[in-house]
Formats: sequence, structure tokens, C-alpha cells
Amino acid sequence: MNSKTENHTAVTEFIILGLTDNPTLCAIFFVIFLGVYVVTIVGNISIIILIRSSPQLHTPMYLFLSHLAFVDIGYSTSVTPIMLMSFLREKTTIPVTGCIAQLGSDVTFGTTECFLLATMAYDHYVAICSPLLYSTQMSSVVCFLLLGASYLGGCMNASSFTGCLMNLSFCGPNKINHFFCDLFPLLKLSCGHVFIAEISPAISSASVLISTLFTIIVSYSYILHSILNMRSTEGRKKAFSTCTSHLTAVTLFYGTVLFVYVMPKSSYSADQVKVASVIYTVVVPMLNPLIYKKYFLNAICYFMGTNHFIHSSVLSYIQKLY
Repeated sequence: MNSKTENHTAVTEFIILGLTDNPTLCAIFFVIFLGVYVVTIVGNISIIILIRSSPQLHTPMYLFLSHLAFVDIGYSTSVTPIMLMSFLREKTTIPVTGCIAQLGSDVTFGTTECFLLATMAYDHYVAICSPLLYSTQMSSVVCFLLLGASYLGGCMNASSFTGCLMNLSFCGPNKINHFFCDLFPLLKLSCGHVFIAEISPAISSASVLISTLFTIIVSYSYILHSILNMRSTEGRKKAFSTCTSHLTAVTLFYGTVLFVYVMPKSSYSADQVKVASVIYTVVVPMLNPLIYKKYFLNAICYFMGTNHFIHSSVLSYIQKLY
């Protein structure tokens, strides 16, 4: 839908081209990604309910994990429904304001996830390197301040994206070669000057990525040093086990994000960008409950033990297995 404004045609909605226009692939992808979305929602909601229902799990580590699950739900929901619609319809349209809102939501949850992963790395650092000071350094006040800063950072970074886009005009082609409203495809469709719209989000996002990655790298440098100095083999194994899940999540998330937004655009195609974007926006939120399966199973055990669904001896045995 377009409307004439002076000598230009003002775009009022965009067409999402999606992952593919092959009808057979669309049917297959719809089934696959619908399943992925259902698993994402069920898995992450289960984590939140189990953690909130078990008083024994009201610790910083599980608090951050429950918020990571919430962010993953929001992250996936901001992208997946539109993608699923593109598999069912010949032409999927979205209003300009709706497109900007989707990008803002995606950036908010994505940035918050960056801060949460950095916060969880710091939590691991304190737990392993300063166990005697853990209760002080990770008090309830500190935890809620870290969570508040994570969400505030997400909102501030998103505002740098949406603020710039709101000042742009779109009066030419309206087809977005992506499965959601991402920044670079939208900038290509603008008929105005996009320099500020490119620079402001780039500076904001670079600050987030550098600061959170620096926190994660420094935290794990100290963790590795502490683990190598441990005399107990059992202690080393337990410390490594604690960090493995988080490092896997960090590698998957940051690896694909850096591929899409940091590497030179000439080094990969639009289809490769779509595949990488699917991984960090759709697949990673589904995998996190599986990546953190040790904590997920612990949450189930504590919940069932608290509600007397299983005997305490069986609970202890299952916890030792994981």
C-alpha cells in the first residue's frame, strides 16, 4: 500500500520475502520452525516455572537463568511468528511502524541477552574464584542491579536503532530480502541519507559487544587460572562442568552475531546472513534449555522433591548423575 506524497511514493508497508519462495521448502520449513518455536516456548517457560516454584533454587545463578529463559522467549517471539507467516502466504506484509517495532523488540531482547551472558560469566567468576565472598558480592541487591542494568542496556541500544529509523523516509522499493525487519535491509530501502542511521546503531552495538565480550573473556581468564591452580581433580571437573554450559551458549550466540554484524558484508551472501540469523534468533533460544540441561534437571528434581513427588534418596541420586 503506497500513498502519493509530493513527487515521491511514500511506502506505508514492507513485503517480507522470507527464507525461500519454493512452495515445497516453505511447507517443510513451516513444520520445522513451528516445532522449534513450540519447543522454545515450552522449554523456557518450564525453566521459569520450575525455578520460581522451588525455594532452593532462589540463588543468583538460577535467577539469571530464569531471566535468560524469559529473554529467549521474547527474542524468539519477536521474529518467529512473522517468519512462519511468510511460509504460509504468497506475500507477507508488515506496516512500516510494525517493522520498526519488530526491529526494536529484537534488538532489546538480543542486547539484554548479551548483558545477561556477561552477568552469568561474572557470577561464575565470583563463585569459583571468591567462594567465601560469594554471598556478599552476589547479594540480592547486586543481582537485581545487574538485571536492571541488563534490561536498561537492551532498551537503550534498541532506541538507537528505532530512533534513527523513525527519522528516515521510505519512498522506493518495499521488499525486504530477509525473514524479519533487520537494520541493513531496511537501510537499503531508504531514499534519504542513511549515514547517521548507520553510524549511531553501529557505535551503540559495538559498545555492547565489546563491553560484554571483555567481561566474559576477563572472567573466564581468572576462572581458568583458578581451575588450573586447584589441587583436587574432582574440584577441577566440577568447575569445568559449571562453566561448560555457559561457554557453549556464549559461543553459539556471539559467534553468529559477530558473523552477521561485524564481518565485511562482501565476504558472505544474503542467504548466508539469513542462515546465521536463523541460528541466533530462532535456534539458540530453543537450545538454551538443552544447553543448561544440568540446571534444568536440577530444577525438576528440586521441584518434585519439594512437592514430595519423589523420595529424597532418589532425588540425591539423580542430582549426582548430572
